[in-house]
Amino acid sequence: MFTILDWISLVLFVAGWILYSFLIERSHWRALTLTAAMNRQRVVWMETMLAREVRIVDTSIVAGLQNGTAFFASTSLLAIGSAFALMNAADLGIELARHLPGASQVTRDQWELKALGLMGIYGYAFFKFGWSYRLFNYASILMGAMPPASERDTEDARIAARRAGAMNAAAGRHFNRGLRAFFFSVGYLGWFASDWAFLVLTLVVLAVLVRRQLGSEAARIARLGDSGLDA
Repeated sequence: MFTILDWISLVLFVAGWILYSFLIERSHWRALTLTAAMNRQRVVWMETMLAREVRIVDTSIVAGLQNGTAFFASTSLLAIGSAFALMNAADLGIELARHLPGASQVTRDQWELKALGLMGIYGYAFFKFGWSYRLFNYASILMGAMPPASERDTEDARIAARRAGAMNAAAGRHFNRGLRAFFFSVGYLGWFASDWAFLVLTLVVLAVLVRRQLGSEAARIARLGDSGLDA
């Protein structure tokens, strides 16, 4: 049904997603990433919060993180609906795609399968954003359970700070996975135009994401002052 280049592009898409996730979350390079640098700051944030008697600013920050996560969760549902509409409008979409430069011939079955794949990507993003929102709730509970500033030098206080920081980082990790699905869906959308567009856009998205994590200005700023890491 699909051409060899279609399958090559699809395999590259899946492999690129997996390898990028491995690079950011499990490889030896993960300590140099923007995500890892910000996770370290989440723990520092919790340790700093121990010294504050009034923690309104901290709860406001968590509320902002939750609102952002809720926004993307809602956006994921809208994207799923759009992908479903794309599948229902297969005939119109195929006709429009035929007029694009370098467009490949697509059957209705192929178009519908591509739309189902897109729905799966956005469905995955929704579950990640939904779980991230829940984890931010848990993080806010752990923050509320932290000892007062007068007990900040105790072992229990340090454990509570590390626990809240780790939960906050876990919420951020699932949020990033949802965003990752959104970013890679940009490459996937190229498949509706042609197999070559799918291949090229996937490589572009992958290159942009790797650069942002390792070589961007934001990554250098976040690593600034980290012991043993280049600024």
